[in-house]
Amino acid sequence: MSMKNPISPITAQKGILIGTFSSKQPREKAEEYLEELRFLAETAGVETKKIFLQRIERPNPAYFIGKGKLEEIKRYAVANDIDIIIFDDELTPTQQRNIDTLLKKRIIDRTNLILDIFARRAKTAHAKAQVELAQYQYLLPRLTGLWTHLERQKGGIGLRGPGEKELETDRRIVQKIISRLKDKLKKVDKEKAVQRSNREGFMRVAFIGYTNVGKSTLMRILSKTDVFAENKLFATLDTTVRRINYNDTSYLLSDTVGFIRKLPHSLIESFKSTLDEVREADLLLHVVDISHLSYEEQIETVNKTLVEINAADKPVIYVFNKVDLIEGFDNKIIKNLEASWLAKSEKSVFVSAKTGLNIDKLRHTIYEEVKNMKKEKFSR
Repeated sequence: MSMKNPISPITAQKGILIGTFSSKQPREKAEEYLEELRFLAETAGVETKKIFLQRIERPNPAYFIGKGKLEEIKRYAVANDIDIIIFDDELTPTQQRNIDTLLKKRIIDRTNLILDIFARRAKTAHAKAQVELAQYQYLLPRLTGLWTHLERQKGGIGLRGPGEKELETDRRIVQKIISRLKDKLKKVDKEKAVQRSNREGFMRVAFIGYTNVGKSTLMRILSKTDVFAENKLFATLDTTVRRINYNDTSYLLSDTVGFIRKLPHSLIESFKSTLDEVREADLLLHVVDISHLSYEEQIETVNKTLVEINAADKPVIYVFNKVDLIEGFDNKIIKNLEASWLAKSEKSVFVSAKTGLNIDKLRHTIYEEVKNMKKEKFSR
């Protein structure tokens, strides 16, 4: 007896996005979050046909949003042949079951969507196992809810259901799969730890940052190697490590998975060995898309994730990328940025990976920091 693997291909679908705002989260901020959700949906192959936004001070325990609003959404979904409805916040199993029963459409939340994108992006056996574990952990408490729409699932976005089996039996199967995947990843973690221990003679530098800020592009430029980079969320999941030789110093540079607002905790747990590259780095390069309207909030999101993975005490160089996309960009803007609080509060460099602006300055800044840290580390 077996269960379908939750990792499966995604077909183009028409979707609706649903978000909320309140006195604590203004409408403008909710709209911004929904734009990010739209980008996530697009990455997963969903064409957003309409966005619904409702003011609620606290989620409805049964339906998350008001039942009247759901009836309005249902009318639109039926009239426009919508395939999938995506909520920007994580739904409880009860909410998901009730909404599914009412709307009779494929219902997923932001967490489910991110997991599905990770499933698409996973290329190696290691990355696939990490994502699969996170998906099954998400699936386990939702088996009852998934039961109600099994007959409507036709290979769409999100996790695949357990099949027409006894619910308790399915729960045991999922628990066994989770246990097997955990054991598999423990072995891989040990292998990765050995690999990292073999690099002890090198200083280690790791890129971190919000998803789609240009880490992989900068990695390709600094390492002068062919590292995959794409203008999509979570373009790469597997850590890439390259040896960098600059002047009289060598160091190892790694590119890591991008962070995002509300990154599922199960993914953080599953990607332990990948995030160990960050935990064990001597220096972090925090890449920021300075052209983004909410770059400060993205910095905060990354910093919060660093706290979660016990890596918040690392030395950091802030790499403010995409300066060429700032409205009215010219040399004066660069001078103003270099004189701003951003430059004065933290060690930072303002660059454009696209045009090559200040890349040599970035190389030299990393070199100086690595050289000084290496002298201190190996003179003890």
